Amino acid sequence: MDPKIIALDAMGGDHGPSVTVPAAKMALNEISNIQLVLVGDQVRLGAEMEKLGLSNETRIRIQHASEVVTMDEAAVLALKKKKDSSMRVAINLVKENKVQACVSAGNTGALMATSKYVLKTISGINRPAICTILPSMTGHTLMLDLGANLECTPENLHQFAIMGSVLAQSVDGMENPTVGLLNIGSEAIKGNESIKKASQLIASSGLNYYGFVEGDDIYKGTVNVVVTDGFVGNVSLKTGEGLAALVNQILQREFKKNLITRIAAIIALPVLRNVAKTLDPRRYNGASLLGLNGIVVKSHGSADTSSFFNAIKIASMEVEKDVPQRISRVVESYLTQTGEVHA
Repeated sequence: MDPKIIALDAMGGDHGPSVTVPAAKMALNEISNIQLVLVGDQVRLGAEMEKLGLSNETRIRIQHASEVVTMDEAAVLALKKKKDSSMRVAINLVKENKVQACVSAGNTGALMATSKYVLKTISGINRPAICTILPSMTGHTLMLDLGANLECTPENLHQFAIMGSVLAQSVDGMENPTVGLLNIGSEAIKGNESIKKASQLIASSGLNYYGFVEGDDIYKGTVNVVVTDGFVGNVSLKTGEGLAALVNQILQREFKKNLITRIAAIIALPVLRNVAKTLDPRRYNGASLLGLNGIVVKSHGSADTSSFFNAIKIASMEVEKDVPQRISRVVESYLTQTGEVHA
């Protein structure tokens, strides 16, 4: 079996090597047949590897990069000015077929802009989309776009539906995943003309289209894939994260009120731990930049070691399932059948 070779932007994110290198060690221990390339400052990464006992590990190496894209840096400036950044070098390795995927916790805008510039989009796909896994009552839900495209045409939303469906088939092994289009109501008359047009396109595409879904359907697990534009998707994601934090805070406060509630907390501890584990955002860290000629996974900037490891794991699964090629085949087949041409 050929190895899965993944480049890590080891300098990106809020914590850099102090998180990315330990996460790399975790990946080497837990993912079979994987090789890693740490991209970033040779000296800092070498010191971190030595500290973790990785200096003689043959499945990991360092690719030096002299610059770092900061979290608050403008995407355009990062793209134009920092051609030797750890982010850019890692993406270049994907372009040059020296690795099969890239994982970065760096600046989202810069990562998207650089990835699109270097790797280009799959033929038939106008714009890449950010897709991630969210917990639901039925397991989990894939949702896209989560911030890459603030305004979307009906055609963009249609392409997102295709990509999300392919990812669900590839990573989750679903034969015919259901797809829903996020709207302000489930009735056919609801929504603006763009949403209604997108619904028509998705319905006629051969996907397992459920129809319109509302915000609560995301966490109910009504469908396997939820499609929306990046503005609404990002707001929905952050709202869900905020609500989870609020519920956690309320539970902690209520259980600490008095002796009786503290005893109740001890009794309920196994249940509370399972709930916390299910809702732990670290389990869902790692958003795929779908629609590119290559695999790029975005980790949360504040990710800890466990979170960043999960992003590596997602990249590994996408390499194994050859997600970009699968998306390309489905899009090409659809365009051939319909005679559509997308710029």
